[in-house]
Amino acid sequence: MKINPFNNPNINPYNRQQKKAELAEQQKNRVSDKVEISSAAKEMQDGSRIQMERQARIDQLKVDVESGNYKVDSKKVAEDLFKHYRG
Repeated sequence: MKINPFNNPNINPYNRQQKKAELAEQQKNRVSDKVEISSAAKEMQDGSRIQMERQARIDQLKVDVESGNYKVDSKKVAEDLFKHYRG
């Protein structure tokens, strides 16, 4: 009979038992992940509400332009352009 000293499963059963116990202890001590959403991120989520309101306004403006009900105040446009380019 040939005795192979390598990969013998019956060698040192205490060591295997100890490794199992250590692994179980590590599993028990493992800390779970925790996620917190910052206030800035919460504000960004509220931004979707603002986007929806803005989109509703854009849709209303499109309807007004297509129907011919949208009137442009040329004086106000000129004032705003002047403010924009002159600071």
